[in-house]
Order: sequence, then structure tokens, then C-alpha cells
Amino acid sequence: MFTGIVEEVGRVVAVDLADSEAGLIIEAGRSIEGLQPGDSIAVNGTCLTVTRNGRAEIAVGVMPETLRRTNLGRLASGGEVNLERPLQPDSRLGGHFVQGHVDGTGTVAAVEPDGDARSVRIETSPAILRYIVEKGFVALDGVSLTVTAVTDRDFSVALVPYTQQHIASGLLRPGHPVNIEVDILAKYVEKLVVH
Repeated sequence: MFTGIVEEVGRVVAVDLADSEAGLIIEAGRSIEGLQPGDSIAVNGTCLTVTRNGRAEIAVGVMPETLRRTNLGRLASGGEVNLERPLQPDSRLGGHFVQGHVDGTGTVAAVEPDGDARSVRIETSPAILRYIVEKGFVALDGVSLTVTAVTDRDFSVALVPYTQQHIASGLLRPGHPVNIEVDILAKYVEKLVVH
């Protein structure tokens, strides 16, 4: 379980998606301290298992289901990723409950200034949009954000200056594919009501 509050932006050192044990090698600092093989870490909002931990980098495995649902297959050496260690029982919950189970992807369609903030519009499928509500939560590349608007083709979020400066830059680039995790409560409510 995560909060969607990015601890650190890491750098991809190597990508070998055919290697199920070390598909991604990521360089980082404080966000990998104390991690052991078998521990979880959110990489762009995707819960992955640490397979190796060195002083300044970790290796994580990436399975085919993860590649089908996320943007991790598009990462390249030198790319940035948002990193977050799992929530501890005594931690503050600054974002919202994020499982690290990505529902699918979308694309940054537009980024526009809104005072000091940036309004980011994300295009995605109807299968994901059905769970997105104005003023609800969504995690984009592992960043907990509040939805500001929803249409039948896209939704928007606002990034305050602090968030803009402390996340991987992809969310601020039109055309960037983003991982989307909707609020789990919406899916449970739907299942209870429909079934």
C-alpha cells in the first residue's frame, strides 16, 4: 500500500524486460535505503518487487501482465521514474490509498498554466473513465492527484508548483503515456451494485 506521495525521482540505469529478475535497474538515493530483496517499491505507481539492492541502485522484476497494463515497457536508460516505498503503519497518509495495481494507461493530451499550477488533461479509455469522478482521487505515474474535470473522452488534474518540482517530468509533457490507478472504492461499489 502506498500514498501517491513521491519520495524521489529515480533514474533508469538499464532495461532488459526479458530478464524477469532484473528487468529494470534504477538508480536512487533515500527511497531505496533499507530495502531488501522481496520488498515492494512503487515505480511510476506500479508495485514491483525488489530483487537486488546495491548502495545506489535496485533491480526489480517486471512480469508480462505489468507490461500489458503499464507504461514501464516504454522506459529507456536515462529515463526518470517516480519512486515511493510502501506505507508504514505509523506513517501519515498525505495522499490517498494507492495499491500500486495500475488499471491501465492514458496519454497527456495537454498541459496549460493555471496561475502557478499546471492543468494536465489526460485522454484514456471509457473502461477507465467510468471510475473517474470530479474531485475524486486518481494516481498518475504514482502521483496522488485530485480530478478537476471529467468528460467522456478525458479528465483533468491540477499540479501545484511543489508537485511539479518533485516528480518525474513526464506528467508535464504532452504525448507522455501515464499509468492510471483509479480509486479502489469505485470498483468495489460498482461490483456491489451491479452484481
